[in-house]
Amino acid sequence: MDPKELGRRDFLKYGLALAGVGALGSQLVYPVDLAPAQTEKKGKIKDPIRIGAQATLSGPFGGYGQFMKMGAQLAVDEINGGGGILGSKLEIEFRDEELKPDVAAKNARYFVDDWGADFLTGIDASSSVMGVGAIMGELDRVLIVTHAATEKLTENLVYKQGIKQIFRISVPVYQDGIAAAIVAKDFPAKRWVTIGADYEYGHTSWNFFKATLQKLRPDVEFVEEAWAKFLTSDFGAHITKVMAANPEGIYSTQWAGEAVTLIKQAKLFGVFDKVQTWMTPMGGAMDVLEGLGKEYPEKAWVTSRYWFQYPDTPENQAFVDRFYKRWNKYPHYVSETTYSAIYAIKAAVEKTGTIETPEIIKALEGMTLMTPAGTRYFRPEDHQAVYAVPWGRITHDPKYPFPTLTDLKVISAEAYYRRPPFEA
Repeated sequence: MDPKELGRRDFLKYGLALAGVGALGSQLVYPVDLAPAQTEKKGKIKDPIRIGAQATLSGPFGGYGQFMKMGAQLAVDEINGGGGILGSKLEIEFRDEELKPDVAAKNARYFVDDWGADFLTGIDASSSVMGVGAIMGELDRVLIVTHAATEKLTENLVYKQGIKQIFRISVPVYQDGIAAAIVAKDFPAKRWVTIGADYEYGHTSWNFFKATLQKLRPDVEFVEEAWAKFLTSDFGAHITKVMAANPEGIYSTQWAGEAVTLIKQAKLFGVFDKVQTWMTPMGGAMDVLEGLGKEYPEKAWVTSRYWFQYPDTPENQAFVDRFYKRWNKYPHYVSETTYSAIYAIKAAVEKTGTIETPEIIKALEGMTLMTPAGTRYFRPEDHQAVYAVPWGRITHDPKYPFPTLTDLKVISAEAYYRRPPFEA
């Protein structure tokens, strides 16, 4: 099928559709130029087309990898069931990145040099993605990142250093820090503290949050910081330290099992009875929702990199239904981002008729995709996919076996994504 002809009905049947035009936020509209002649084969496409994926598959963060595999496998099975990509089947292999940069780089080399991967995807940790990103020019395969959020990936490695093989389909820390501050400006809280993850993601998110909120609300104060090392299991000292500063708002950057542990311990300390607002950017991830269940305080404001109830479109509902039917679970954000990344690969190969890296890069630059998360646009300058994800407050809806979000705050991506030339 010609990608230009893929429409809403085709999405509901097969998966993702390429959008003729896509609206992002309230103002951003980008055309897609997919002329039929561009989809003709330039020669025999390799069969199978191999995708090397890596994620955290073990330890307290291992749920991310399992959800990522679910989204990836659903996409691969849908595409192969529909005849593959220009007649070639997809094959995917996962490896555990272990949240270690050296392991992630080793995995990437294995995929390309030993396994024969044509594309790479996945990666959870910011440190891991920077390690892999640095060697992508050498490996010369397109990498579509589906989770790791550091802005340095696209701002530095792609835009400033020119490593064009890197793309990211998930929202970066702009969502965690800048969008969080835009939401927080409307809260009465003036005295803010952080219980932060003591590594790249935590520090960058907090810095963006502080800088943005200070501009929007000059009356706020940032009165204390408590930094928790990776794999912290006892947050008692961190909670005690920040509560001594009499905060009105707490911003925490723990995720996965650490977020569950921190919030449970904060409840035991009576924190939610003493503060006005709690914000955890990755608190809307399915593993955190399931991990906390009825214990999740409704005072918490959270987001993720995709929320299964947003946007309210046939495309998203079809994806959620298919995912639930296959796995008996609702999709985690890494399920959707990885699912969409594989369909982006499909779109690029069908547009160019080849799997050659230079042609795929050209095809992805400026491409607009209709995805479950809404319309995504890959900026040509930094290869960052632009789309909006809501923030929301935790609520307990009896229709679902886990907490959900209410009072959704959807901010136009135009309002909070940093743009080239990325000057401070």
